[in-house]
Formats: sequence, structure tokens, C-alpha cells
Amino acid sequence: NDLRWMNSGPLAGIGEIALPALQPGSSIMPGKVNPVIPEATAMVCAQVMGNDTTIMIAGQSGNFQLNVMLPVIAHNLIQSIELLINVSRLLGEVIEGFTVNKKSILEALERNPILITALNAVIGYEAGAAIAKKAYAEGKPVIDVALADPAVQQKGLKREELAKLLNPAELTTGGIKGPGGAGG
Repeated sequence: NDLRWMNSGPLAGIGEIALPALQPGSSIMPGKVNPVIPEATAMVCAQVMGNDTTIMIAGQSGNFQLNVMLPVIAHNLIQSIELLINVSRLLGEVIEGFTVNKKSILEALERNPILITALNAVIGYEAGAAIAKKAYAEGKPVIDVALADPAVQQKGLKREELAKLLNPAELTTGGIKGPGGAGG
């Protein structure tokens, strides 16, 4: 499902990745790439879960050391194994062949209001919250809205300093950044 959602688009979807085109397109949207292998994988998973339920019920149907349902257990188990082998190979090819839409991901990341959390120690929570709300409402990058904000201007923060404070990769390292923190 993640592959399906991340591939959704091209304009109104998430569009973080592009799956390989394996068929001419959608029957109702020419040019659209349907995620046919991830969809087939979801169907295989549903079938395997159904087979598992059948195997479980059949396994409970034994009496003493006899179980007349061993054939249905074997059938469903073998079918599940074959389905999973085949779809895993196909899904592996799709995963190997997809491309990442870095531009789309970076644009979404730059507009993500969560970035402002990194400025709380520098400009305060209230000012940060106002910047985050404005950036979200206007669909603008957080750094651009922050640069125009009086609290940021009062602190004399320039684009380069903000870029460093708002660096998403740096934010994943943990710790408290800014004045008084381990990183400041």
C-alpha cells in the first residue's frame, strides 16, 4: 500500500516515487501508471490470509492422530507458497525499478511546519507556531516565512543560519539545538 500511495499522482497524489510502467495506462486516465504489481501483491496477501484461515480450521478438525483435512491443508499451503514466490519476484523487480521524485519530496519537506520546532529554542514557541501556521496556510517554505517574521529578524538570523537550524537531516540527529543546547 505504501508503494501505491507514494506513486499516486501525477498532480494530486503524493508523487514521491514513480513505479515502472508495466501496462499502457489506466482505462479512464490515459498516461496514468497503475501500480499493478503492488495491487496484485495486495490480492496475493488477501488470498494467503484466506488460505491461512482454511489451514487453521482444517488443523483443528483432526481427531486423535487422524485429520481427514490434510489434503486441503497441503493444497492451501502449497498454493500460498507458490503465490508468495511469484509475487515476491515481481514486487522485487518493481522496487528495483522505481525512481524517487526528489524534487517533490524536497518541496514537501521545505513546506513542512514541523521544521519550525527547531527554532523554538531561538525565537520561542509562540513565534514559531505563528510561522508554522502561516507557512502551512500559504503553502510556502518555512524558511521563507521565517525570514520575513519579526521575531526572526529581531534575532538577526540570516538565511544561512536558518538553513542550518532548519536542516531536516540535522534534526534527525537528536539533542537540543540552539542556545543552551548541546548543538549551540
